[in-house]
Amino acid sequence: MIRRKPKGISSSPSNIWSNGPAGTPGRRRRLPVTFTFDEQIAALEAERERLLRFPEDEFTAIIREVGFSCDCCGRCCTREFNDHVFLLEEDTDSVRSFAPDAVVPAPAFDACDQEKRFYVSGYALRTKPDGSCIFLEDRRCGIYDRRFAICRVYPYMLHREADETGAVDWRQIGGLNEHGCYNNPIDDAECARIARETRAYEAAFLDQAIRFRRALRDLFDRDGLRYVRRTYDLMMRDFRKGAEVEVRVFHHGRFEPHRVTCGVYGQ
Repeated sequence: MIRRKPKGISSSPSNIWSNGPAGTPGRRRRLPVTFTFDEQIAALEAERERLLRFPEDEFTAIIREVGFSCDCCGRCCTREFNDHVFLLEEDTDSVRSFAPDAVVPAPAFDACDQEKRFYVSGYALRTKPDGSCIFLEDRRCGIYDRRFAICRVYPYMLHREADETGAVDWRQIGGLNEHGCYNNPIDDAECARIARETRAYEAAFLDQAIRFRRALRDLFDRDGLRYVRRTYDLMMRDFRKGAEVEVRVFHHGRFEPHRVTCGVYGQ
C-alpha cells in the first residue's frame, strides 16, 4: 500500500498536508491555501478531532457495503498504482529490525531551508527497479504476517480529501474498481475491527504529521532557519537531474540526516 505525498510545507506560507494513502497507501491531500507552522498544526489537530468524532456505525456500514476482498493482483503494491508506502514510526522501527536497507526518506520532501537541506515527515519503503514493493514476490507479500499498518487497513481509508471539483469531504475507500473483488460478505465483528484499526492508523498518521511540524517549527526558530520557496524549487530541479541532496527525516522527535539522489526512488 502506498500513502501519496504532496510536497511543500514551510515556516512561511505553505500547503498544509503531506505524505500521505489517496487511492492509496501513500496519500495525503494538499489544499490550495497557505499556512504558518502554527496554523498548520492547529488545522491538523482539528482534523484529528474530526476523525475521532466520525461515527463508527457509519464507517462500519460503508465497509460492509463495499465488501472488499483481495484478489492478489499485486497492483496496490506498485509505485505506478500507489506512488509510495509511507511508514509510521513504529513500522519504520519494525522493518529496520530485519531489513534496514528497505527504508528510504519518503519522497516529495516537505520543506527546504536556506542551507539547501530538505526535511520530510518520515520514511517510505524502497521499491524495486520495476516499481514494485521491495517485499513483493510473485504478486505475494513476503512479510504478510508482519505487514505494516497501512497495508493492513487498505483500502479502507478514512480521511477528508478534495474531489475533482475541489470539494473537501470524507473519503473512506481507496482504489475502488481498480483492483480486488467487491460485495463480499463481511460479518459485523470484522467490519467493526476494520473500522477501529483504520481510525487508529489515520489518527497515528495525523499525530506524526503534527509532531513533525512542531519539531520543524522549533528547529527553524532555534537555528534561525527559514523556508525559501525559490531554493526549494531550484534544489528539486537539480535533484530531478540527478544531483545528490541532504534530506533530514523526522523520526521519534529527531531529524536523521541522509544523502540521496533520485535514483533511490527509481527515477
